[in-house]
This record gives sequence, structure tokens and C-alpha cells, in this order.
Amino acid sequence: MTQGVTAVVLAGGMGTRFHPYTEVVPKPMIPIGVDEKPVLEYIVRWLSRFGVKKFIFLVNYRWKYIQNYFGDGSRFNVEIKYSIDEPDGYTNTGGSILKAYREGLFTGTAIIWYGDILAPLNVEDLLRYHQDKGGDLTLVVTKKYKVPVGVATLGNDFSIIGMREKPDLDINATIGVGVLETRVLDDELEKDLGLDFDFMGDLVPWLIMRGSKIYGYVYSGDWFDVGSLEKYKKLDNNYLSELFKV
Repeated sequence: MTQGVTAVVLAGGMGTRFHPYTEVVPKPMIPIGVDEKPVLEYIVRWLSRFGVKKFIFLVNYRWKYIQNYFGDGSRFNVEIKYSIDEPDGYTNTGGSILKAYREGLFTGTAIIWYGDILAPLNVEDLLRYHQDKGGDLTLVVTKKYKVPVGVATLGNDFSIIGMREKPDLDINATIGVGVLETRVLDDELEKDLGLDFDFMGDLVPWLIMRGSKIYGYVYSGDWFDVGSLEKYKKLDNNYLSELFKV
């Protein structure tokens, strides 16, 4: 199921919400878990557990730190290549993916995975679902989304008649993981969106507008956004280590 599939990991952000730590260490290399392994290592080891052996790291900020740690991937029994965001016009998450594709680093089916997201999902089941649907893009969605603030219920006179502290919302929230067919990265895409565009905010709406086949894969398990210092501090490292067993 995973043969010929490439994992494209977005790992080039500045990590501004992680300052001052990211002044020294790029965000995907922030240590987590009991053994304090980098977030990116959790992603690599989890995907490789399901037979994914080809990885493309989309890097930029302090990218040599990442390369020095992972090298060509042989230490993890995988193959890792790097696409470095440079001042040649390709920027933002969507532009970085397009650049790596234009460089010939991957083709066919690709797992897109944001480098600050951890989700112990069944990768084989996700790929099987995507293949059965015959879609252009499958996005992993979950109903387990906790609002980080309290939510008030207002009466007709705007008085507060109810209050829920950080509730779980019944919505289909995307978690930063998907499966993409590179046939959608055509000349029309570059013509309409240019080289600087966001994967979720620009590419997905553009695909919907032009009638591409996009499906949601509902995932009910745990997932973790390690994208900010606030969320990082709330991680249960013992639970993480047990859940991923990295």
C-alpha cells in the first residue's frame, strides 16, 4: 500500500510562536517525550512503521540543524531528501510543495504532513481510503478539537446564560495531514496561484473551485499540535512516549 508513496514534511517555518527556543533550534527539532526526541523524529518513525521509506523535508529556517541530525535518513532506515526554500519565488507551504515537485523530488501519491503535528493514525488505512475514493486530495479531519478559550452562551438581551470552559467543538477540523496526487500540481495551478500560496488556505479552495475530487478521512484518535510554546508546555510527555513508543 505504501510502495511508491513519498512523505512530504513541511519543516521550514520560523517558529515565531516558539520564541525564544527557536532562536537556537528549529521548531520541528523541539524535543518531546520522555526521551526528548525531536518532533520530526516521531513523524519519521511513525510513518516508517507503516512502510513509508521516502521522505522529502521542506526546510528553510536553520535547515542545516535538521540535515545534520537526520542526514540521508539511513540511520532511521529511510531515505531523506531536502528541498530548501530559497529566494526564487517559491514560498509559503503550498509554494514549497510545488517547488519540491518541480525539482523532481517526488511524483504520484504523496503524504503531506505538517512538521508540528503528531497523530498516531493508521497510515495504511488512510492510503487505502484515498485509493478507494480515487480522489485528488484526501484531508484528515477530526471532531476532537478543543477550543483554547471559554465559550459563552448569550440570551436575547446579551446576558450570559451559559458558559463552557474550553469545550470540544462538533466540527470537522483539519489536522495538517493529507494525501495528495501530484497531477493537481499542473501549470494552471501556478498560473492562478503563483509561487507564494498556502496549502490549506489557498490550494484546497482552488481545487474545490475547479471541481477536483477532495475527500475527508475522519480520524477519531488523539492528535497533538506542537505549534506553539503554550501547547508544548501542556504536552503529557509520558503519554506521548507510550502512545508512539518511539
